[in-house]
Amino acid sequence: MITLFIFGPAFGLPDPSPFVTKAEVLLKMSGLPYQTKRADVRKAPKGKLPFIKDESGAVIADSTLIRFYLEHNRNVDFDKGLSPADRGAAWMIEKFCEDHIYWIVMRERWQIRENFEKGPKHFFDPLPAPLRPLVISMVNRQFRRNLWGQGLGRHSATELDEIAARGINGLADFLGDKDYLMGAAPCGADATVWSAVFGILCPHFESATRAVTEQHPNLVAYAERGRSLWYPHIAPFA
Repeated sequence: MITLFIFGPAFGLPDPSPFVTKAEVLLKMSGLPYQTKRADVRKAPKGKLPFIKDESGAVIADSTLIRFYLEHNRNVDFDKGLSPADRGAAWMIEKFCEDHIYWIVMRERWQIRENFEKGPKHFFDPLPAPLRPLVISMVNRQFRRNLWGQGLGRHSATELDEIAARGINGLADFLGDKDYLMGAAPCGADATVWSAVFGILCPHFESATRAVTEQHPNLVAYAERGRSLWYPHIAPFA
């Protein structure tokens, strides 16, 4: 059986990491038996979650590489029935969510004080109290460096809000009246896109990106559709 190593549910989400949620949705879509196990990110193979371990002992880290593993080693075709053009479009939208909108959402959670205080700050609760402020400060500095290196950290909050809104509006336009990204059934990219949209709509956090997303009934319905399909045990957002 495949074991998926995760952070664990938080803030009304299957996992605070959209990449962990993506990996689990891919496993759900694959139909393969799996189990989840909480893990210490500091001991993860690449210093991040998710990763999986299969019955042979093979360890695969990174949600995209997990998808590749399932496709190559378990003969799963997540995009079955899609044309080459649709496969290409789905992949590009997936990467937009992972390499662009993800960073904007993380900035809203880590750098807006109110969101940080009721969200990411609690990741450090298991640490001894005297160490907590030092580690939080170090991690926040590292996050700012990463965001600066990625490029989005060089923009103002107003500029980022406009960039995010253009992306969310474009995603809503592309989804249109379809049930899922490319049609009536989920494809591989839905694991990523749904995880991103569901996370953005999490009512635990206030953000400009959430406000824009809530203005699109089709994105709200898409988020609820995926929750009902993949995580029926999780309460819908009010």
